[in-house]
Amino acid sequence: MLTPSSKSTAESGLLVLVVGPSGVGKDTLLDGARSALADDDRFVFVRREITRPAGAGGEDHIALDEMSFSERETSGHYALSWRANGLAYGVPAGIAGDLALGRTVVVNGSRAIVSEARSRFTGIRVILVDADRELLAQRLAERGRETAAEIAARLERAPDVEMSGGDVIVVRNDGTPAEGVALLVAALRG
Repeated sequence: MLTPSSKSTAESGLLVLVVGPSGVGKDTLLDGARSALADDDRFVFVRREITRPAGAGGEDHIALDEMSFSERETSGHYALSWRANGLAYGVPAGIAGDLALGRTVVVNGSRAIVSEARSRFTGIRVILVDADRELLAQRLAERGRETAAEIAARLERAPDVEMSGGDVIVVRNDGTPAEGVALLVAALRG
């Protein structure tokens, strides 16, 4: 189990954090990549634990209430955890086993945890999914989870976290879902 100050040395795999602003299409691209790579056991797509109801839309996740999440977080159940947009997100510590086996572990992450992940894992890649701001606004409105004011606030926060470094790959998701999935799969394989 990793503690906030430790760095795993037993890894031979690669942790891939797929990050980007809300509405950029990460869930769609990750679903497509998961399907495209289903027969390749080198890739593991992590199912996150989130304090969001299971039927709320978006990704397939394990739904927890805040108390259960906090207890699991305190007990070291998560390799990475964070809070954003009023929700708590956790990546199960079990990813260490897949990393030790040399697998590529793909996580729908947050730009806010990249620095922490870099300090805790030896093999890491960050895939920043991005799209035109107007397209982000359209996608956020289409998913119907938020008011216009909430969407505007998300769009204002979108550029707050800079992503740079030799481990960052940018995937532009301005085209069709199939084009975006192909770009993500290429980045995962690259």
